[in-house]
This record gives sequence, structure tokens and C-alpha cells, in this order.
Amino acid sequence: MPTLKSLESLLMFKVLPCIISALLLPASVSAQTQSASQTYPNKPVTMIVAFPPGGGTDIVARKVAQSLNTLWNQPVIVENKGGAGGTIGTSMAARAEANGYTLMLATLGNMAINQHLYKMDIDPVKDLAAITNVVGVDFVLVTNPNLPVKNVQELIALAKQKPGKLNYSSSGMGGAPHLAIELLMSMTGAKFTHVPYKGSGPSIADLVGGQVDFTMDSLVQSLPQIQSGRLKAIAVLGSKRSPLLPDVPTVAESGVPGYEFTNWFGLVAPAHTPVDVIAKINQDVVSVLAQPDLHTQLEKMGATVIANTSVQFEQQIQSDSTKWGKIIKDGDIKAE
Repeated sequence: MPTLKSLESLLMFKVLPCIISALLLPASVSAQTQSASQTYPNKPVTMIVAFPPGGGTDIVARKVAQSLNTLWNQPVIVENKGGAGGTIGTSMAARAEANGYTLMLATLGNMAINQHLYKMDIDPVKDLAAITNVVGVDFVLVTNPNLPVKNVQELIALAKQKPGKLNYSSSGMGGAPHLAIELLMSMTGAKFTHVPYKGSGPSIADLVGGQVDFTMDSLVQSLPQIQSGRLKAIAVLGSKRSPLLPDVPTVAESGVPGYEFTNWFGLVAPAHTPVDVIAKINQDVVSVLAQPDLHTQLEKMGATVIANTSVQFEQQIQSDSTKWGKIIKDGDIKAE
């Protein structure tokens, strides 16, 4: 039978160290987590864009990546993973290792719309963590110059004269351009034929080429085409006119009262990315967005810098998902 002395020895040399180790474990884990954020990033960072090159999301992503590259002294590599209305790239981002080295510049469609239209293998709201909403994006209704309409009312009238004959391009099923035009149809009774593309870049290119009649898309990639005369802007989709197109009325001003549509591009990471790493990225992205050069570049493209907190952005994603889920259900909008 063990003596009292032997039990004391056992406690001292075997049990006590385990207790001490257990007590110190939270501090050790905290120190490791803190170290991760202090050293982040110490290798290249990937920023996924779920659309082909040339679209508004891609343009903004490359501007932000360039500024972060300078701040972090590490490459920030934009990877275009287009297809299936942005669901492929979104799934890839959600499945990436949750360490802060894979990010995604997401859109309203990626985060709040697609899950209500497609059978997705992930839930963007749950499987991606909000970092910051980077920019709000002005949308504009643009036509091929050869389409014989000067305003929204003439477009609607022509569509009603020729039901289904006017076609429009979009960045893909469930993308913001698609839903913006679905909203217009539901409010006016006009019927247009949808021609989905694998991103806004090819959508705009075919509109310029005359393969389609019109679209609603971000001012970021449409503005140069409008300024060159290759596209004709007939309305902006927000609640007020864009300072970049002061003579172009809103859709609501053009005879569709109550119509309003805006998009956003925001930075997200895989769920379970350490909270302090999320906070570090948020701080740094907000910092570069405040730099006069980048801020001015984005504003001149029709993108309004937001740069909010991760909590604010998370709340916005959840609210937009609820809103668009109801619109899609009530409108019986289907992925074609």
C-alpha cells in the first residue's frame, strides 16, 4: 500500500505538472493566436474573384490588392474563379484553409442571392466570415447605341410592343445585373429575354458588339464605354443621380417610382478564420481605402468607399440575404 510520503511524491512530480500545464494552456493558446496576427501576413495572400477578368469586381479587387501588397510587403494575388454565376469561386473560398491567406472579394450576388437560386454545397452566410464592405457600387442601365430608345419609358414601351424580343446580358444567373432587371420586369410588366454570361466582362463586350440590346451593370466597368460612346446610359439604379453622370436620371425619376438597386463588393474569409486575424485584415484594408490615391481612383470609377467594421458588414449580409430570399421566393425567380 502506498505511503503518505509516496502519494505526496506522486502529486509533486506527476499530477501537479499536469494541473499547472492545464492552467497555463489558455494563456499559451492566446499567445499563439496573438502571434499569428502580429506576424500576419508572412507569405503571399490569395484574393479570389468569382468572375472572369474585366468585370467591376475584378477591377476593384486588383486596385485593393495592389495597395495591400505595398502595405504588407507580400504579394496579394487576385485569382479569377468564374463560373455558375459566381458559385464556384464562392465555394472555393469557403473551403479554403481558415488562416487568413485566402480571401474573397465578394458581391451582393455571391453572399446574399445565389444561395436562394442555386443548390449550393455551402451557405455563404454561415461559411464565410465578413471582414469589411469595401465599396458600394453604382449601377447603370446601358444600351447598345443602335437600340432606338432614349429613356426607361421608351425601353418598356418597346418591350411591350415586342414581348420577349429585346434581350439583355448579365454576369450570370443570380448575379446582381440579372436580379436588377428581374426587379424592373416585376415592377413594370415588361418582358425581356435573359442572355447570361460568365461574368460582366464578356457581358459588356457583347453589348458593345451588338449581340445583345442592353444590361444593368456596375458603373465601374461601364463608364469608359459610356464616355467613349460605345454604350448609351439611360438611367442609374440608385436613389439619386451619380455625380459621374449628372445628366442621367434615376430609374425612379424615369417613371418607375420606388425602383432602387445598388450592389456592393466586400471582403470575406473562410469561417473560423481567427478573430484577431480578421481584425488585422479589417484594420489594414480600412487603412488603404482611406489613402487619398486609392480612395479617389475608386470614387472616379463609380465605387463609393464604405470600409465598415466586420460586425456591420456581417449584419448587412444577413439582412440582404433575408431581403433577396423573399424577393426571389415571392417572384418565383428560377435559375434558368
